Amino acid sequence: MRAKTAYWFEVTVCYLKQMEDGTEKKANEIYTTDAMSFGEAESRALKELKTRVRGGIEIKNINPAPYKEVFFSDDEDDDKWFKVKLSFITLDEETGSEKRTNVTYLVQAANLEVALSNVNDVMDKSMEEFTMANIAETKVMEVFEH
Repeated sequence: MRAKTAYWFEVTVCYLKQMEDGTEKKANEIYTTDAMSFGEAESRALKELKTRVRGGIEIKNINPAPYKEVFFSDDEDDDKWFKVKLSFITLDEETGSEKRTNVTYLVQAANLEVALSNVNDVMDKSMEEFTMANIAETKVMEVFEH
């Protein structure tokens, strides 16, 4: 596992996808890319996809991603992306109360169980106490990084 912190954007693209039977079907897919602006995110997605897609590509939507860090797996079976929200617990020394700070990550894994394991592998190196607040499979097809 390796982690990368960056400004991430989710880019929704529409194109004609060739199916196994040879027919073409309109596909809407989400890709994530690291970029400093909406324009750079659009350019990066188009550059990556133009070599893979026959015909036109239409950018339908670009949104800043709710995560700043992505956990990449080296296992080729890890072909899905999961959005994981962790609650980091700190103690306010003045009031003595617990404070929870939620942080969202994008994690590459084959399934939910592997996603949990991958998060624990990365977070075990951290000294901060945390709990798993939420985990869900996303529709992200691929992550493009510089």
